[in-house]
Amino acid sequence: MKIKRFTTLVAALIVTTTFAVVAQQSDREPSPSKLQQHVSYLASDAMDGRRTGTAGANDAARYIAGEFSRAGLTPANGKVARKPSAIIASYLQTFPYVGRVELGKNNVLSMRSGETFRPGEDWMPLGISANQTLDLTGVVFAGYGITANELNHNDYKEKYSKTQVAVVRAGTPDGDNPHSRFTTAGQVRFKVAAAQSAGVGALLIISREDNLKNDPLARLRYDNAGLAGIPVAVISKQVAEKLANAKELKLATDVVRVEVPAYNVVGVLQGSDPVLKNEHIVIGAHYDHLGRGGEGSLAPRSGEIHHGADDNASGTAGLIELARIFSAQRPKLRRTLVFIAFGGEEEGLLGSNYYVNHPLVPIDKTIAMINMDMIGRMKDRKLMIGGVGTATEWREIIRQANSAQSLKVAASSHAPAGMPIVVSANGRPVITSDPADAFDLALNDDGYGPSDHSSFYMKRIPVLFFFTGTHVDYHKPSDTFDKINYNDEARILTLVARIVRDVDAADKRLTYTTAKSEPPRTGGFRVYLGTIPNYADSSDGLLLDGIRDDSPAAKAGLKAGDRIVKIGNRDVKNVYDYTHALGEMKAGQEYVIEVVRGTERLTLKITPAAR
Repeated sequence: MKIKRFTTLVAALIVTTTFAVVAQQSDREPSPSKLQQHVSYLASDAMDGRRTGTAGANDAARYIAGEFSRAGLTPANGKVARKPSAIIASYLQTFPYVGRVELGKNNVLSMRSGETFRPGEDWMPLGISANQTLDLTGVVFAGYGITANELNHNDYKEKYSKTQVAVVRAGTPDGDNPHSRFTTAGQVRFKVAAAQSAGVGALLIISREDNLKNDPLARLRYDNAGLAGIPVAVISKQVAEKLANAKELKLATDVVRVEVPAYNVVGVLQGSDPVLKNEHIVIGAHYDHLGRGGEGSLAPRSGEIHHGADDNASGTAGLIELARIFSAQRPKLRRTLVFIAFGGEEEGLLGSNYYVNHPLVPIDKTIAMINMDMIGRMKDRKLMIGGVGTATEWREIIRQANSAQSLKVAASSHAPAGMPIVVSANGRPVITSDPADAFDLALNDDGYGPSDHSSFYMKRIPVLFFFTGTHVDYHKPSDTFDKINYNDEARILTLVARIVRDVDAADKRLTYTTAKSEPPRTGGFRVYLGTIPNYADSSDGLLLDGIRDDSPAAKAGLKAGDRIVKIGNRDVKNVYDYTHALGEMKAGQEYVIEVVRGTERLTLKITPAAR
């Protein structure tokens, strides 16, 4: 057998990590069976898809809180309650969320002739509709209501007035083609933005169904992304025919949006060092999913439970397991660990964004955030880690941890041929190394991304993002617990635990760096500004969570915390208005952009860059 000489670094790694792991009992290691227990519960029919604000999501939050309590984590406020219900509640951080939409009493659509149309039967305001009462003196039939400059398409032929209402067809000129070039511009939110840009006072969308009640648009829903700036409603085909000859209309919309409880679940494991315990390492995962489909679903029809086993019961189960493991570890880590299960991720990082702006432990004392989102479907040892460029130490820490993943204690006096070994004084193998046990890593520098670590990176906190990739069951009801690779997920958690221990072992905190990042590829847009929008509910402008370094936005003087209220002559009330304005911009052309910063309204100039 060929014996290879280990470097001092690897030898030190063996002493400090491998023997420590060997000394631990098996119940202090990630357990595939426990992972399956958690995932099968969170992804069960009983959780009804865990859409934020629903009973299923809140039951999931209470389950996680119970597991945090069982593991010995304390609530962030440090107070330990006695009653079971109070114990669970102490781990929950409530954030604002509109979970239910109801029809108010003042909904009117009538013609000058006196004919009145019935809400719920002939027409229905949308959940995003502004509540207004309008006397309208003109009806504009505007095709599909699409404006897409990059496609040289505009259904609005001129500028209109607030006393006119636009009546448009649902969908796009390409019908149900899933690869339509109008896929984005044909969405309701972008039809609304196009109507507002055209200057009309309201938008009516003609139903594609013969019976209005069968149209998904007629079901009151709200996406928590802000209200439209104008009244918006869906009308039946019969009403559309009657409006063809209408001269004057009265339109009153009254939609009641009801806030419901939505939660982050936060548990704390205090560090053992008198000084370093004031520094925190956050470990996070989102527990919400898509409920029964609708917005965000890739299923052909809504109504089925989207189980969300990989997305993200897998990450949540990993979070619970790591809480159990670190709570059992002796000696405890020097720094404090903060475990957070986030809600509202699928709606636009609502929970994590709320947390970083309303932290339960000081955000400036958070030295790292590690996020696990979809870690249950590993194939061929492939593991993606994002955020590697957010701290100068990350690459070496990850390399060492992955090398340690290949180290094993030999169970006998023999080791497979070709494997490096460490021998004891009597010549018997003690530790062997099998490179096949290490992960095939794909490392990405960028600290931004479509998951909760982005919220922390925007606060200049080093982050890592663990992800095993998408699959055919992504955002479909078929993402079920029986398809999770529990053994490999347990191995991923071992790697995460090693990385956390290495961060904790260093006397100095990680060195934050601004990671290299590519402009996000937003479908169809030819320009890039470098803004990081806040996707939470907004009706008074688009709040910016961050600005990418050396971007057009940075050069224009925009800052995190600014609220964009106007671009050129386009009012901006939410992210959809902003996106619509972005689609009309040309690279290299200067635009005036108005922002609210604190109590000031500032006028800046920005020149978009080409993609």
